[in-house]
Amino acid sequence: QVQLVESGGGKVQPGGSLRLSCAASGNILSINAMGWYRQAPGKQRELVATITSGGSTNYADSVKGRFTISADNAKDTVSLQMNSLKPEDTAVYYCNADLGYYSGGYPWFGDYWGQGTQVTVSS
Repeated sequence: QVQLVESGGGKVQPGGSLRLSCAASGNILSINAMGWYRQAPGKQRELVATITSGGSTNYADSVKGRFTISADNAKDTVSLQMNSLKPEDTAVYYCNADLGYYSGGYPWFGDYWGQGTQVTVSS
């Protein structure tokens, strides 16, 4: 019913930049918030950044000042601009959306995840 599709991952040298994008599709009714989480090997998934439909943002302390989250409410997309990347930023990055959609004539609400995109920061 709902899909979140990420793009933009890859390999970059320390100090470099990457931009991740995520597009939500389906019979979407509303999106309350979208965000990015990441999971490094052997570690738990952690919050990177979130943005509400009203534009309020929240960042993990480890990425403040280096990462910027933005959203296009009209296109149901969220992006993460990552600058000054460090090896410790290496992880699979997941898009997340708290949204509602129509199915069978009824509204449904829930939390949805993308499939993940690999970001590797290495020289």
